[in-house]
Amino acid sequence: MYRIGLGYDIHKLTEGRELIIGGVKITHEKGLLGHSDADVLIHAIIDAMLGALCLSDIGTLFPDTDDIFKNIDSTILLKKVYSLIKDKKYVIENIDSNIIAQRPKMMPYIPKMKEVLCKIFEISQDRLSIKAKTNEKMDAVGQELAIEAQAVVLLKKV
Repeated sequence: MYRIGLGYDIHKLTEGRELIIGGVKITHEKGLLGHSDADVLIHAIIDAMLGALCLSDIGTLFPDTDDIFKNIDSTILLKKVYSLIKDKKYVIENIDSNIIAQRPKMMPYIPKMKEVLCKIFEISQDRLSIKAKTNEKMDAVGQELAIEAQAVVLLKKV
């Protein structure tokens, strides 16, 4: 049996925060605003995984009203969700994702993101796609006010 999930996240860019995407620190003058480290890619993947399992969303599982999640490294949250997948006897068949940012350019960081995420998921890199897009200077992302991410996850019962 297969299960598919769709995830999405967006965070506002702000000064005084580190920019962390896909578990990788990215050199930029601004970071993403959020209760956790605001890693949009990981948050989109988490929502896709939870959606595939019909387990609600990231905000329900890790509420921004709980101080335990304040500034938490999103890879910790991702590992918790991945353990739910394993507990329910599923494996990740593949993940497809987009990071949408006008700046900074994501392509130089994608190999490291894949390395970090594939290690957590215990999958080969040919099962994880991370693509970089811009919004051609349109909307909040295009005007460098925010960064967003989308993800689709396919799980297979073992």
